[in-house]
Amino acid sequence: MARKVKRAVTPRGFRMPAEFEPHQATWLAWPHEKSDWPGKFEPIPWLYGEIVRHLARVERVLIIVAGAAAENSVRRILRKCHADLDMVGFFHAPTNRSWTRDYGPLFVKNARGAKAISHWRFNGWAKYDNFEHDAQLPRKIATALSLPVFETGLVLEGGSIDVNGAGKLLTTEECQLSNVQPRNPGVSRRPLERAFKTNLGVGEVIWLGRGIAGDDTHGHVDDIARFTDANTVVAAIEPDKGDPNHEPLKENLARLRARDELRVVTLPMPEPVHFNGQRLPASYANFYIANRIVLVPTFADPNDRVAANTLARLFPDRQVIGIPCRDLVLGLGTLHCMTQQQPL
Repeated sequence: MARKVKRAVTPRGFRMPAEFEPHQATWLAWPHEKSDWPGKFEPIPWLYGEIVRHLARVERVLIIVAGAAAENSVRRILRKCHADLDMVGFFHAPTNRSWTRDYGPLFVKNARGAKAISHWRFNGWAKYDNFEHDAQLPRKIATALSLPVFETGLVLEGGSIDVNGAGKLLTTEECQLSNVQPRNPGVSRRPLERAFKTNLGVGEVIWLGRGIAGDDTHGHVDDIARFTDANTVVAAIEPDKGDPNHEPLKENLARLRARDELRVVTLPMPEPVHFNGQRLPASYANFYIANRIVLVPTFADPNDRVAANTLARLFPDRQVIGIPCRDLVLGLGTLHCMTQQQPL
């Protein structure tokens, strides 16, 4: 008989740890939806293999696959990539897409170290119709890990927020409040803030404006601004006034700099990345913080080095590793979008 998920009503005393806090594991879903990378799918599994190789050096990697046949296929790729399979585990569950950040579980914990899953609904970014498998994943993982589940009843994607683990949360008005791709129609700013406070242990929401061009999520914050410690935010900027990202990123930077308690460091944008006439959401802010390393997307661009050096200064105790993402970003996401941390 399957284990039942323990459900709790009010997550008193729980908070969502910051990504830069210690991890027990990184979750990711192995890519299989070829239409997400039209004409470029073949290199994607090999790129995932390289990413797993780096992550498995510093923490456990838990890979979501459809079943035993898929697991065997992934194992063959990981062996060829020289990933440490002793640090890799597999979780069998169907998925629609591989953007684990957005539909995967948001882990919370309390002062005693007890963990739970804060379960928010997933509606395919209010854009795609096939999301039923992805929407069921947090409950399945909660069952496997025997963790309580705190049901919120609201829609939220992990890439639309970033937390510092000490009471602050970054998000955007474009994603959470717009009538375009509406996540929670009719739910205004204050109820959302109360939900963040109750379910994620957030005392203050820092609202930014708009996201970047090419982002089909309509304003995810993990392409524009991220916490690198409890008091520091790195914010993407675009100096080219002719680029559509210039004004939104300038406004977001001004909002952050207006807050005296924050140290704000700027991060460049790469030159626009296009494929087959489509502007893609290439951003260095979509980095992933793991134990002892930071994986940063690169785009064969002169600013790759600037971005890596900036992050190296912000993470002096971690190795910053560039991951080539010109192919990966065709799927409209990169390193942060594909990962989800499980706190220690």
